[in-house]
Amino acid sequence: MAIAAATPASVPENPLPGHPPIELESMPASEPAPDQRNGRQIYENFRAGLAEPQCNAAATSVRWKKHFSQAPVRLARANDDLLPLFGYVVDALREADLPTEFALIPFVESGYKPGARSAGGPAGLWQFIGITARNHGVAMRKGYDGRLSPVESTQAAVRYLKTLNGMFGGDWRLAVMAYNAGEYRILQSMRRAGMNAQNAKPAQLPGLSGITYAYVEKLHALACIFQQADDREEWMRTLDRPVPRLVSQALPADVASLDTWARHQGHDGALLGRLNPALAAGFSRGGKPLRVLAPAGKEAVPYLADTAVTRPAPSISSTAPARVAATKKTRSALSHTVRRGESAWTIARRYGMRPQQLLAYNGLAVSAVLQPGMVLQLEGDGSGR
Repeated sequence: MAIAAATPASVPENPLPGHPPIELESMPASEPAPDQRNGRQIYENFRAGLAEPQCNAAATSVRWKKHFSQAPVRLARANDDLLPLFGYVVDALREADLPTEFALIPFVESGYKPGARSAGGPAGLWQFIGITARNHGVAMRKGYDGRLSPVESTQAAVRYLKTLNGMFGGDWRLAVMAYNAGEYRILQSMRRAGMNAQNAKPAQLPGLSGITYAYVEKLHALACIFQQADDREEWMRTLDRPVPRLVSQALPADVASLDTWARHQGHDGALLGRLNPALAAGFSRGGKPLRVLAPAGKEAVPYLADTAVTRPAPSISSTAPARVAATKKTRSALSHTVRRGESAWTIARRYGMRPQQLLAYNGLAVSAVLQPGMVLQLEGDGSGR
């Protein structure tokens, strides 16, 4: 089996009929910052990419609708990482021109937990087994399991799903069955039934496991749950909130700690730790570049393992002293008032400085977050005066 199907504990069963509905968390709408977007946009992007935009109630499994009924509640929770992760996966699928039904696979496989592990060996957001992960370019070595990287595993899943989608004529149902059982098993079943990608009836393919048949039912049930939930005004209001816009970023070669890099970039270290379990303490690079999933919109600050500020040595060229003197004179006469959306990196670049210099001149720590209205000196002795 290419990928082991799992029913994670992180997606709870529906309360029994007659129980009071679970109250959804709500929060007031606000204008997203540059590194954020509105959660409702994520949902609308998902809906726009569905291969089957209308729910077929007659074909929807009551069992699986009950089982996954709490998925909309998790999207509504502001303290859950699901909505920004869901947005990242939906973006990747839309960019690859794939049906967004595939974005529901991590609900079934891992409950959208990047660090999920199953007893049988599958791991990560997409629950790849080792051989499938390696076959699709996911790095696995001592000290690093790329299946636990949402960047690596999502890239691999999108490549694999794109192959399956083409192999099975764009039928998302056959593609996800192949994702679960392996493409060759589905092709053999189709041959035995005298079917091809154009006339195949997934529910009637012979010789497959009940888990594989149920896979389509689960995803269809989830799609219907979300499509029907958008009729609930309260639930839609809970999505109308700013959430992090997650993107893949390079982890500099001299970074040995994700938490240190997160603080240096002004990110929430706890969030990055939850999103990137592959980069836990003591991760191994194996001489390869690594990527981290982090909020977009923040300028990438050049990382230096030694953050001590050093002044550049004067050039020995005959024209350099005049240029250096002119630059220092200009900086000494200037200060800069921080505007909304600016960072130490953008301000330092504007004045030909390094971010560490600018922060040191103003007595600020490397992890300091600049606030609009702050007045920064562009030259100083590091005392902040």
